[in-house]
Amino acid sequence: MTDMTDRLAALAAGCPGTLAVCVPGVAGTVAGVNEDVELPLASTGKLLLLAAVAHGVTGGELDPDEPLDLLEDDYAAGSGLLTTLSARRWTIADLALLTASVSDNTATNALLRRLGPDRVDAVAGALGLTRTRIHDRIREPRLPEHPPAFATGTARDLAALANSLAGSLAGSLAGPPAGSPGAGEPWHRLMVGWMAHNTDRSLVPALLPHDAEDRRIPAEAVPYPMVWVANKTGTDTGTRADVGVLVGVRRTGYAVLAHGRAGSEHALVRAIRQAGLAIAAAVR
Repeated sequence: MTDMTDRLAALAAGCPGTLAVCVPGVAGTVAGVNEDVELPLASTGKLLLLAAVAHGVTGGELDPDEPLDLLEDDYAAGSGLLTTLSARRWTIADLALLTASVSDNTATNALLRRLGPDRVDAVAGALGLTRTRIHDRIREPRLPEHPPAFATGTARDLAALANSLAGSLAGSLAGPPAGSPGAGEPWHRLMVGWMAHNTDRSLVPALLPHDAEDRRIPAEAVPYPMVWVANKTGTDTGTRADVGVLVGVRRTGYAVLAHGRAGSEHALVRAIRQAGLAIAAAVR
């Protein structure tokens, strides 16, 4: 992984801001740069919420079919569909899928209200995320009196979470369509299934050969040069981020966070895409 670390360090040096990357890889080997720098996460912070929901559903504490009525305070502009759809009642499973697939801000707020921040924090802590937390609900716009970021964290924390998801895919991977909720199902598989429905492949996977509509967790290795992707992206002013799972001949989790001044977003995207090419080496 030394060559990958050198390549990532070069990308970070040329990035107009901070590029933080962590790739746990195989056999505990870690490649990365700026892994422990705390950065705003934008919507990649929603992974903490999705983990808490997945734990609750698979542990039998949450009914995926429980209906939630959307409140006026839940509605938030920005990413998502619910602000333009007429239905006001959705199940927990629906809202989790909307959060993962189109990063729906309104769905996120409804789930945060249902679970509560303490429950989300408890799950994050139990998963070993020591420096990564959700600080507030989604707000559009975010005003000076609000917490400065929805969520902040480190690439190391998020990569460890993603790598635990990747590790859970080893062994027998065949089964029902990914993302089908139910008590007794491993929470990792449920969460990976939601992430597999993400419609945004514009960052880490953008330059990698993959089928963006392949939602089913692969039952075996994916032959070179193809990869399979399940990820969650984040987009905000001066922030681009991508955390996910890559499956090729091997599998790994990854986290790529980039933060710079407003107006630098296009350059941040270029750096993240180049990092994606480096990360792909870990699964080939």
